[in-house]
Amino acid sequence: MQGSSLMASPSSTVVLSRHELDAVLFDLDGVVTRTARVHAAAWKRLFDAYLEGRARRTEGRFQPFTDEDYRRFVDGRPRLEGIRCFLESRGLSLPEGTPGDGPEAETVHGLGERKNAYFHEALAREGVEVYPPAVRLLEQIRAAGFRTAVVTSSRNGEAVLRAAGLEHLFDARVDGVEAGRLELPGKPAPDTFLEGARRLGVAPGRAAVLEDARSGVQAGRRGGFGCVIGVRRSGAEGALVKAGADVEVTELSSVGVEADLETRPMREVPLAMERREEWLRRMTGRVAVFLDYDGTLTPIVPVPEEAFLADSMRTTLEELARYVPVAIVSGRDLPMLKGFVKLQGLYFAGSHGFDIEGPGGRHFQQEEGKALLPELDAAERELTEALAGIPGAGVERKRFSVAVHWRHVEAARLPEVEQAVAGCQARHPKLTRSGGKKVFELRPGIDWHKGRAVEWLLKALGLEGEGVLPVFIGDDLTDEDAFRTLKGRGLGLVVRGDEERPTAADYALRDVEEVRRFLGVLIAHVGGAKR
Repeated sequence: MQGSSLMASPSSTVVLSRHELDAVLFDLDGVVTRTARVHAAAWKRLFDAYLEGRARRTEGRFQPFTDEDYRRFVDGRPRLEGIRCFLESRGLSLPEGTPGDGPEAETVHGLGERKNAYFHEALAREGVEVYPPAVRLLEQIRAAGFRTAVVTSSRNGEAVLRAAGLEHLFDARVDGVEAGRLELPGKPAPDTFLEGARRLGVAPGRAAVLEDARSGVQAGRRGGFGCVIGVRRSGAEGALVKAGADVEVTELSSVGVEADLETRPMREVPLAMERREEWLRRMTGRVAVFLDYDGTLTPIVPVPEEAFLADSMRTTLEELARYVPVAIVSGRDLPMLKGFVKLQGLYFAGSHGFDIEGPGGRHFQQEEGKALLPELDAAERELTEALAGIPGAGVERKRFSVAVHWRHVEAARLPEVEQAVAGCQARHPKLTRSGGKKVFELRPGIDWHKGRAVEWLLKALGLEGEGVLPVFIGDDLTDEDAFRTLKGRGLGLVVRGDEERPTAADYALRDVEEVRRFLGVLIAHVGGAKR
């Protein structure tokens, strides 16, 4: 397994934990619904008839379409791609044809229409069966606060969900129709799963994928998802693990759910300035303050190089640092971060905490991250070349990450950016992909994040024990790691902005100006206590 997103349980093979994951993406056929059997029968009817007719015309030998053919060449793939893939496996080819070809046409599109007609005949005749354990799991994970999406190559995804009465259990749907509209390549490319994660507003590393097809498992692995669960309905034991699944189960009743009672929708988090008596009562001992930069100390700006710190905020930070340790923990490169803040006496953790520096020149770099700098160099070169022709796309190299900014990219070309980043990550599996506000990022795929950086700083400052209240303020998805790390022993404050997502923060601040006002209240409290 690639991380701690999957946990063992006495009663379940695997547990999906809300401490580690925010969303679950389901394949449809063979995972939630039993239409895989109907699809397989439609494919066999199609190919057997085609192959038999071709054998008669060419006086060749008829070799029927097998279950193994279905699993290897068709299952999990978009319809037309499945046709091409299977025909190629038999050394055959057909003209591509056009989307207007009827089912009688002997073209790739014509066979696709014929297969679809066979499928709808069977669907009308037999209806849609579901796997009851899958429905129970969906209900459990939604009750636990997970967001859910269905990601299927089928162009009939919407019709199948409606017929099964399952539409209400998914927050997003990416099916063959949507993939075609967005020109996304099908599984095993990760693009459709990445689009599902984007629609849910979660980073791939914070989402799980449930798949029964080898191509789908490969897509989940290539997309850098937090965990990939293979659902083996048929085929050889271990085949899905070999394809890249973290774990393989034969039934979804083997998947448990651990709710995260520490998260809630951002809009439900109380405003800190309306509850100041509550958090001030907790500040009875020493306090240490950790802050994100962009969106927290300065507003998000269109050009990252122009995120200058306001003089009023700089003065506030300088005064606060007279009384308590203050650290800026940001995804930005350390030199750039220090150049923006222009203050002595603060601690700086750049590149999400991979690069840390404190007063007196004390410097720490995460050693495992340093070993992956050549991978980041290669990723930077590849992405710069791949995105050169897309207006608005920007590649920003930081010492321990490569950021791809897409704030100014036209919506129609965003899938190209996602595909380039996903492809790069697939070529460099030691890197992990994360997301933020209008940015994709590749960084070392090790268990190190802002929460780990905060823990390291607390230890370095001798502030690990009782009587210390760490305060962390941030606005981004990457700040959630710090909120979780400090839950129960610190104070987490999320800057709302215009985003809506689950958060582990204790309180909320409306915007950057309210951050400055909060720090002013904090200065008055700790400063008064030290006079």
